[in-house]
Amino acid sequence: MPESVDAIEMQSALLRLRRTSGLPVAFGGLLSDARHARIAELNGAQTAVLRGLVISAGSGLGGKSIALSRPCAVTDYRSSRHISHEYDMAVAAEGLRSVVAVPVVVRRKVRGLLYGALREPIALGDRTFDAAVAAARDVEQSLVVRDEVQQLLSVTREQVMDPSAAPEAWEDVREAHRELRALVPKVVDPALRDELLSVCERLASAAGHRTPQAGTVRLAPREVDVLACVAAGATNAVAADRLALRPETVKGYLRSAMRKLGAHTRLEAVVAARRAGLLP
Repeated sequence: MPESVDAIEMQSALLRLRRTSGLPVAFGGLLSDARHARIAELNGAQTAVLRGLVISAGSGLGGKSIALSRPCAVTDYRSSRHISHEYDMAVAAEGLRSVVAVPVVVRRKVRGLLYGALREPIALGDRTFDAAVAAARDVEQSLVVRDEVQQLLSVTREQVMDPSAAPEAWEDVREAHRELRALVPKVVDPALRDELLSVCERLASAAGHRTPQAGTVRLAPREVDVLACVAAGATNAVAADRLALRPETVKGYLRSAMRKLGAHTRLEAVVAARRAGLLP
């Protein structure tokens, strides 16, 4: 069974946290509601005692981090007077002493929690804090991308399923198609990425209720991405910024797409791509 996007993103963030901070143990999970986080992923742990632990806002170090929406740390968990001690048994079973907790915050809302820990009571320095915060930022960016994808998918599904949509509504479809194509390389979860590409294909063939012709030209994904930006009126520089590519790379993809489509201008390339059902 494929891993969920939550597990993939959290595992990647925990691995980065350990590598960049030097901390031997990292663990974390996303919030199930506004006040509770479930520890779902462990990296470097010697036992499974922390897995599945539910952290409540205000309780323990992680709960304090959730409540304050900022990183918190203790030099010696078991003796700290600055946190409550509901989770002492689990922390002691894993042998953790010095711990940092960092919230994953998206649009001012705590969505997850990362921890890094030592098995010795040593004060954590700025390098460790910076590494933990950077790992949390990775998860935040992934959640932002996922939120954008889900929002666009919900809108575009309705438009694709509505054959009576007014012609001017297809301008919105074309913009959604461009945005979805730009998000594809940022999506880690394979299932979500496949769904995204499937919707993009449906959008491309649905405008004007076209069906791509047999034997039609095939473009590389990035060639389609560039043409989608060009169709929206973007210059090479703007397309490069939207797609996180170099302007020279955009030019290369555009030239390749034009050659495959038999087009001599940018406009001809867009028109040919739409006729082929590659763009909405």
